[in-house]
Amino acid sequence: MNKKFEINNLVRENIRGLQPYSSARDEYVSDGSEMVFLDANENPFENGVNRYPDPRQRSLKAILATQKGVSSDRILLGNGSDEVLDLIFRAFCEPKRDNVITLPPTYGMYKVLANINHIENREVLLTADFQPNVESILKQVDACTKLIFLCSPNNPTGNSFSIASVERLLKEFPGLVIIDEAYIHFSDRESWLGRLDVYPNLVIAQTLSKAYGMAGIRLGICIASTQIIAVLNRIKPPYNVNELTQERAMERLLNIDYVEAEVADIIEERDRLFEVLLQIIFIEKVYPSDANFILVKVDDADKRYAQILQRGVVVRNRTTQPLCENTLRFTVGTSEENEKLIEVLRGLSK
Repeated sequence: MNKKFEINNLVRENIRGLQPYSSARDEYVSDGSEMVFLDANENPFENGVNRYPDPRQRSLKAILATQKGVSSDRILLGNGSDEVLDLIFRAFCEPKRDNVITLPPTYGMYKVLANINHIENREVLLTADFQPNVESILKQVDACTKLIFLCSPNNPTGNSFSIASVERLLKEFPGLVIIDEAYIHFSDRESWLGRLDVYPNLVIAQTLSKAYGMAGIRLGICIASTQIIAVLNRIKPPYNVNELTQERAMERLLNIDYVEAEVADIIEERDRLFEVLLQIIFIEKVYPSDANFILVKVDDADKRYAQILQRGVVVRNRTTQPLCENTLRFTVGTSEENEKLIEVLRGLSK
């Protein structure tokens, strides 16, 4: 438990008293009865998408709530995780005054969103083994530090952060700790969802883009206390998750067995690929991964990236990131795609 945490001390003053926009679909919620809808200035001719979507995504949240083991009022959905993260900045960080802490190398959008919202971004490098440097992080905290971003499993390194480090930050930092669990389904670590009642300052971000295979529909998930979600709902655009996204997401979630089978296949392929990468002569180190990608250190990342690309495989060059000099990141593909990558790498080794 964090006794220093008080949400009212974090919310921006103008947000605290904000009256959110009330849409037509907020004021009248259908109970399934056949009604004539003349309230929202919609085109009346049915084509499947002529009506506004449910602004609260009630049916979709009900499915997610059951699968995640939380109540629906602890869930906020966004147009991808990036919108969810942006809403957190806008609700809790005062432009030109407040600051956040990020831990490079990590997901680059945290820094971009800080810049967009005119918020100072204090970067504290991970340790040599890609773990949070808790002492250094806490030394950077001042009265205007509102958020700490932890990506676990981390992108681009692939590792999960130690439970002890995360717990210490949750206990000692009086602001919000956002744990980005975009890759949690590929890890044997438990999600932090089970700790929401223990740590009121815990915010968890998940997505349908990775394990669920739905990057194209853009659906991000924020799970936190009802108080935090209520604040974010005040500033959320009324129809931020469109009808087609809601329908496709529900369809996929109701076939969760297929998702779990795909995740199992990706993990099996990841482990197979890991063993092969250890045998490639120009790969100097293969980093263990809890995600659906593997980071490797090579002799010359720019050279190897160009060679691999020339042979028809697109990977990610991460050499410009802190602590990631001469590294490449390989996403785990299908068995056939991974075989192609292996063939290319072995060919270059000769």
